[in-house]
Amino acid sequence: MNMKEIEPQKSENNLEFKLYGARWITISIFALLAAVNAIQWLEYSIITNIIMKYYGVSSVAVDGTSMIAMATYPVLLFPATYVIDKIGLRYAVLLGGLGTTVGAWIKIFSVQPHLFWVGYVGQTVVFTSQPFILGLPPKIAAVWFGPNEMSTACCIGIFGSQLGTALSFILPPLIVENHDNLDDIGRELLYLFYSIAIFSSVTLFLIFVLFKSEPPSPPSKAQADLKSNRTESFNKIFLKSYKSLSTNKSFLLHAISFGINLGVYVTVCTLLNQFVLEYFEDAETDAGLTGLFLVVVGMGGVVIFGIVLDKTRKYKETAIALYGTTILSIIAFLVALEMYSKILLYIAGCLLGFFQTGYYGVGFEFGVELSYAQPESTSSGILVAMVQAFGIIFTLLLGQLLPYFGTFWALVSIIAVLTLGGIITITIPNKLRRQEALSSRDELSIEN
Repeated sequence: MNMKEIEPQKSENNLEFKLYGARWITISIFALLAAVNAIQWLEYSIITNIIMKYYGVSSVAVDGTSMIAMATYPVLLFPATYVIDKIGLRYAVLLGGLGTTVGAWIKIFSVQPHLFWVGYVGQTVVFTSQPFILGLPPKIAAVWFGPNEMSTACCIGIFGSQLGTALSFILPPLIVENHDNLDDIGRELLYLFYSIAIFSSVTLFLIFVLFKSEPPSPPSKAQADLKSNRTESFNKIFLKSYKSLSTNKSFLLHAISFGINLGVYVTVCTLLNQFVLEYFEDAETDAGLTGLFLVVVGMGGVVIFGIVLDKTRKYKETAIALYGTTILSIIAFLVALEMYSKILLYIAGCLLGFFQTGYYGVGFEFGVELSYAQPESTSSGILVAMVQAFGIIFTLLLGQLLPYFGTFWALVSIIAVLTLGGIITITIPNKLRRQEALSSRDELSIEN
């Protein structure tokens, strides 16, 4: 690699700070891990009818394989955050990769009609590793990247999760077909499970060989000052960070609005099949395509709005704009269904994915700004826990609402809840603490 180094700069505490080319390898490997973990979210539920036939289980049991992800994260958030901050990024990511890989291999042993419970064990292992993955993009961005790159880097990490979700919509239906012969279904389930297990193993190997906790010198003045000022014991810092965030009004308001927005996203993905089938008979493929478009276009939104933040630093303004466009996209989705137009449904799915998934990265970065100088893993972990908590609540409530009132009123309820979240976002005091720390001096030095 052609290395071009600019004279390193120093913080007020005389610590050098500069950027390293290895930062792009680090965030890319993490994105691979996030992808292979997220692939397994809808691995069963996207082919519910086939899984029900092969294992002889109910649709509720199949839905449970994806609900595990939402149920385990809030429970494990506190201990996982403690471990992340205690042992560092490298070992935290190794734990995430190890759980993802072991869980994927366990599912290979579930391919017998009476061994569905083994699949549940595998899914549980996979998603108990998720707290070591989902909340890390802002922390990796802060530890490895300069101030003009942090939002983009964070969004690349999130991009991995979205790529995995997109693959979870398309890979299982492509590999596993609805055969009359159960042996044929079992053989193709093995192909699916082996593919993901091998991909997970390769990713784990890359983490072990190439992923480092931090660069030799911090990438920014803010990170350098944080590193030099950590004189308290770790336990005091850890508990102090939670205490500080629990009294940070701006962050708490943002956590609620973030949880509402992305909780709706999780719910729409989970119930999309039911929404579509109420209006279009035998439209399982159309529901799958709508979900695929939603996620794939959303990946573009994540990257684009990450670049927008790096250029403008308008965190609150961008969050408000994306909240508004998300509400309009849900309205468009409802109109498309009421007009029985599949073309409009695809378009609405693309719009919803672009704006709502774009908000994911923006919300993460806005949360870090509001919570600085608390550990990024703590603030982002709380944000993700709020998403999972709201996702479970919304999914369960709307699941009960749908049979009695239908999709129309379910989506109207979603619009009302999103409107409340948008109002909360508008009221958030716009105090960008990290930007205040970064603005004291120009601090880029790059090693390409």
